[in-house]
Amino acid sequence: MFKKILIANRGEIALRIIRACKELGIKTVAVYSEIDEDSLHVHMADEAICIGPAISSKSYLNIKNIISAAMITKSEAIHPGYGFLSESIQLAKMCKENGIKLIGPREEHIKRMGDKAEARKTMIKAGVPVVPGSKDATNDPYKALEVAKEIGFPVMIKAVSGGGGRGMRLVYDEKDFINFFIMAKSESKAAFDDDSMYVEKYIEEPRHIEFQILADEHKNVIHLGERDCSLQRRNQKVLEEAPCSLIDDTLRKEMGDTAIKAAKAVGYVSAGTIEFLLDKHKNYYFIEMNTRIQVEHPITEYITGIDLIKEQIKIAYGEKLKFTQEDIKINGHAIECRINAEDTNNNFAPSPGMITDYFIPGGNGIRMDSHIYSGYKIPSTYDSMIGKLIVWGKDRQEAICRMKRALDEMVIIGIHTNIDFQREILNHEKFLKNEIDTSFIGKEMMK
Repeated sequence: MFKKILIANRGEIALRIIRACKELGIKTVAVYSEIDEDSLHVHMADEAICIGPAISSKSYLNIKNIISAAMITKSEAIHPGYGFLSESIQLAKMCKENGIKLIGPREEHIKRMGDKAEARKTMIKAGVPVVPGSKDATNDPYKALEVAKEIGFPVMIKAVSGGGGRGMRLVYDEKDFINFFIMAKSESKAAFDDDSMYVEKYIEEPRHIEFQILADEHKNVIHLGERDCSLQRRNQKVLEEAPCSLIDDTLRKEMGDTAIKAAKAVGYVSAGTIEFLLDKHKNYYFIEMNTRIQVEHPITEYITGIDLIKEQIKIAYGEKLKFTQEDIKINGHAIECRINAEDTNNNFAPSPGMITDYFIPGGNGIRMDSHIYSGYKIPSTYDSMIGKLIVWGKDRQEAICRMKRALDEMVIIGIHTNIDFQREILNHEKFLKNEIDTSFIGKEMMK
């Protein structure tokens, strides 16, 4: 096994990886920006090294500095977590050139599946159902409009290199298409330095369902069931559940087999997710593959009992998976609420600042993944997510009741958070009846 791993990330995911490494007997190296000197991951790691100033482009996105830190500390591998460099072709390439193992996808997988248009082509060839849309990427709004008219409105304009809801626009009418395309294209260029776009048919009232995949270097590929990530605000996930209560064992097997087929089509190795839209008639369509560990991975860990970070590390080291598809059993129901430092009464504006008091909920089936503590100052530089509250119950009803209780116990003073907003979701009549889709928050919570 690896003796030392450098974690090229910050916040709760850096802590999550450090904890997994400690349990595997692996030494860890934390990297941090100047503003993160007092962050918990810096203190929890065996070693820590500053890689630049607060701005991400000069620290957490500075590949040269991260590779140098790995070489200085004699780290054998780098774990990029999620976000930042987790799907960076350049990081994968430089790790390979410097004899450092990247705990994550290979360069060719990131390239092939990170390009959404190329991913669509690959899935069509593999016989995986995809949403009707563009055959090729384009940056020409008039060519894209022709595709939109051919497949019929409403349509989604998407950035080929997109993620996190950036470079996306929903268009209901032909007259709005050109302006929306130009806006999405500009946003994509600014966020990803790529203005290639594609168009898909908009599936109305869908569930956003993702299947967790583990694949080793020995051609073993399994899925660990699905997560329902339908509760989103502006294409950013807010609350996730596992499993999806609409999916029975027959459909789970069919979609899971399709997810495995998709992973095998690219020879994938590592942890990843195959994402689908599930319409109200239970037809499903591939939308993308995420070649990284997901924010919401803990709910899959709760219902399967498998530590995904540990498995990711073992796979990277070259080990075979120790279990088969038949070994995977779904047990109970899990929910994750993303806890964000934001003012929900002020258009969800970020709320950085000093945490003056902090209390974590406890009891059976409750887990809090977070890097904050009383006296910690949340910087304005990074994403507003400051933690993930995860609960498990024997069924959906118990999980909901447990999450409500946990949110009631949680105390974060000194900043604004979305805790009350999460409570509103959990108390909403339609959520309790499981009558949700990806438009739920926009339609029901933002009135």
